[in-house]
Amino acid sequence: MNKVELRRSLLKIRRTMPADEWREKSDRICHHLHQHPLVQNSRTVLAYFSFRQEPDLSPLVAQTEHRWGFPRTLGQSLAWHLWSPHTSPPLQSGTFGILEPHPDCPVLTPEEVDLILVPAIACDFQGFRLGYGGGFYDRLLSQPAWASKPTIGIIFEALRLPTLPHDPWDRPLNAVCTEAGIFDATHG
Repeated sequence: MNKVELRRSLLKIRRTMPADEWREKSDRICHHLHQHPLVQNSRTVLAYFSFRQEPDLSPLVAQTEHRWGFPRTLGQSLAWHLWSPHTSPPLQSGTFGILEPHPDCPVLTPEEVDLILVPAIACDFQGFRLGYGGGFYDRLLSQPAWASKPTIGIIFEALRLPTLPHDPWDRPLNAVCTEAGIFDATHG
């Protein structure tokens, strides 16, 4: 099965999850992240706004004192903006219909970032992710300023697979978090 067919098949699994199950599993993911030392020891964390029934991290963002960065699409890349549910301007709909911070929110530089929570459709045991096919995170993580940042893929356990097809430009993540826990990737 190629990436396009696999993406379609796995998105169907996520779409058919009942809302109460999605909420409960998202809350468990937030709990695991909140307890993890990598998150606890980070000052500035990059995250995402849930789209197409991705795990929802908003409870984690609301209950922690971290500085949170969220992406805004700029052409073929992502700009990261500091955002707080309490003090920032309202979110706006971006290029793909995904909520984004207002352009006036402060821009984050790689030097300020301690951890990146990466959305995905699925991840494998080696840390490779299947995204939506735009390559935004692969391009980001291949840049020298971002390549050394710790990364945790965020998915539901049913979408954590032994292996996924990947291309030479795909960048494996350091760990994967599901409602079952946080798993270090095995790069080798």
